[in-house]
Amino acid sequence: QVQLVESGGGLVQAGGSLRLSCAASGRLFRSHAMGWFRRAPGKEREFVAVMSESGDITHYLDSVKGRFIISRDNAKNSVYLQMNSLKPEDTAVYYCAAGAQYTSWSSSDYRYWGQGTQVTVSS
Repeated sequence: QVQLVESGGGLVQAGGSLRLSCAASGRLFRSHAMGWFRRAPGKEREFVAVMSESGDITHYLDSVKGRFIISRDNAKNSVYLQMNSLKPEDTAVYYCAAGAQYTSWSSSDYRYWGQGTQVTVSS
């Protein structure tokens, strides 16, 4: 059974930074693409960032480009999201996702999901 566990969320002032981590455990022989999605209150889940298994392909939500950086460590079955220059509109529950065959920005392409970690950005 594959489990994804996020950590690193919290409350931060606007302009601050947080680093989210996600570690996969279980029989995840190949992670394929891994990424991050988020869901703000009253809104649908939206794509944030994704990285291919080899790391050669990345995609970002336009509003986070230049502020967020996705990275991964395949030896640790982990993916990270460095979030800089945070804005109140970044407030959401952030979810780690894994298991997409391709480097997709569609949530339906991912097989495995974490429980989510809350990120709150105050003004």
